[in-house]
Amino acid sequence: MHREKHVIISIAFAVLLILMGTLGYMIIEGWNPVDALYMTMITLATVGYKEVHPLHQNGQIYTMILIIVGVGFFLYVAGSVIQFMVEGRIRILLGRRKLDRKIARLKNHYIVCGYGRIGSVISKRLRNEGSHLVVIEKNPERIAELEEKGILYIIGDAADEINLIKAGINRAQSLIAALGSDTENVFLVLTARQLAPDLKIVARASNEKVQSKLLAAGASMVESPYEMGAATMAQRIIRPTVTSFFDLTFAQSNADIQMEEIPVTSESRLNGYILQNSGIRQQFNLIIIAIKQANGKMLFNPSFKAKITAGDTVIAVGEPSNLKKLEAVLNPGADEIDVDLD
Repeated sequence: MHREKHVIISIAFAVLLILMGTLGYMIIEGWNPVDALYMTMITLATVGYKEVHPLHQNGQIYTMILIIVGVGFFLYVAGSVIQFMVEGRIRILLGRRKLDRKIARLKNHYIVCGYGRIGSVISKRLRNEGSHLVVIEKNPERIAELEEKGILYIIGDAADEINLIKAGINRAQSLIAALGSDTENVFLVLTARQLAPDLKIVARASNEKVQSKLLAAGASMVESPYEMGAATMAQRIIRPTVTSFFDLTFAQSNADIQMEEIPVTSESRLNGYILQNSGIRQQFNLIIIAIKQANGKMLFNPSFKAKITAGDTVIAVGEPSNLKKLEAVLNPGADEIDVDLD
């Protein structure tokens, strides 16, 4: 039986005991309801006040029985309530320690700061991609949703160094600053950059004026959800077919075609190969859209003479299963970073 249900039943039984005691005095002694209730309360509370009326022998026997049953029961109820409170606190502490252990095992994960409208959407997308993440959220009302969805979280201010270190900022792949205000995001980026100089930080900005401040604070990239949304709406009007294609390739529920970027490592057997000799088109039935070279140069629609080199990022379109196979060839160690969190 759950402790919550047990406490409710105990309280209901206590009320029933008071009613039965009152009714007993009314029947045995013939008292009115107020006198009978008063006698029942002072008896169960063992306060020792004088009886409202002299008791007959049957009333005295009934009072002794009521004292034994009532005191014993109320001691039991008090013990149950204390046990419920203590065990509830212990469960919270053990649950927090379990979360901390899981977070401590993470590597190459994402830290999402803020679980509002933007942060929740980002978290959902990352989880759909199979990425590990930690959410730092100071609003206790959102914790229930995080627990329900099984998302690792830390309660507190995201700009607090202690919380960022606890979230594994020195082991993380990227940090997303999605707090509610620009001021909070600027301070967060400054703190995160001091703790992790090489970390990729993506920050949210409400307008163009704030973007320069976030970049100066140390953000790697700054995005404005409002500007992005307006640009997307304009593209849907001007180029509806193009936007439909991107909707298709980036849709989480689409199992037929997706677009993916895959880094090339030095362990890849295709390192140093040109596209013509790589066999990507023949073996995996994929289309190479672009190759981002290590120096940042982007080769769109690369020719068959383009070379695949360690440090490059290959952008390909095709079936998800074939993209996974290509990733296993270009980035053989990708699966080794996964952590079992069960």
